Amino acid sequence: MTTLQDSIDASEQRPPALPRSWTFERVAGNLTLAFWLVAGILLVWYLIDAWAPEKVARYGPKYISGLLTTLSLVGISLVIGALLSIPVAIGRMSKNKLIGRIAFAYVYVFRGTPLIAQLFLIYYGLGSFRPQLEAVGLWGFFREAWNCAVFSFSLNTAAYQAEILRGAVESVPKGQWEGAAALGLNRFQTLYKIILPQALIVALRPYGNEIILMIKGSAIVALATVYDLMGETRRAYSRTYDFQTYIWAAIFYLVIVETLRNVWSVVETRLTRHLQR
Repeated sequence: MTTLQDSIDASEQRPPALPRSWTFERVAGNLTLAFWLVAGILLVWYLIDAWAPEKVARYGPKYISGLLTTLSLVGISLVIGALLSIPVAIGRMSKNKLIGRIAFAYVYVFRGTPLIAQLFLIYYGLGSFRPQLEAVGLWGFFREAWNCAVFSFSLNTAAYQAEILRGAVESVPKGQWEGAAALGLNRFQTLYKIILPQALIVALRPYGNEIILMIKGSAIVALATVYDLMGETRRAYSRTYDFQTYIWAAIFYLVIVETLRNVWSVVETRLTRHLQR
């Protein structure tokens, strides 16, 4: 005879009923996957059907050249921006009100305005001050579109990287500072040997997002006559009026972003493996 305790045990072993939303989410997910699968098949079919070997031979090398230009622009800007972000982040954390307000104003302006507006202000706007720039010997630098693009991109990413670095440093518990002071370490030694290694782990993912955003945002330099990947795409389209030129550009950007995302994920996993045990 089944006792009350046996009934309770049986009910506890019975799997819980699935919520209704689970079925809806599963159907919606399958429909979305089917949509993108069909869209991918149609895209591949279109590219195969519209394949033109003579256009590939003519514009393929220019696409590669534009791709290298894009990677160079983003890479140089990120390195310069990383160097600039250190004093800006220190200024944001400074107890001096004047320095803190100057650093805040810099971050506020460059994070609060579009990158394309900053590029245009530097590339086109500084041309209005040509006599003054020639007087101080800077016109030779700012008359080149490439230099203006690197300059504007560096200032922009420095503001974002400064906030990433500041947030990561402030996320480290204050007890780390106190413990380092008890060991006799000065402030610089504490920051370099204890705080920054912990802060950079926190900042890994935001830094990866910033690099991806810079790669995608770099397409605007084509409007300033820099022949990066998008610039070469616009030039190819203006001569062929073939829409697949933009499709190939999108594919190039997608490959770059996905490659970087996976590489960054591997780096993040290796650097944080001691936290996953």
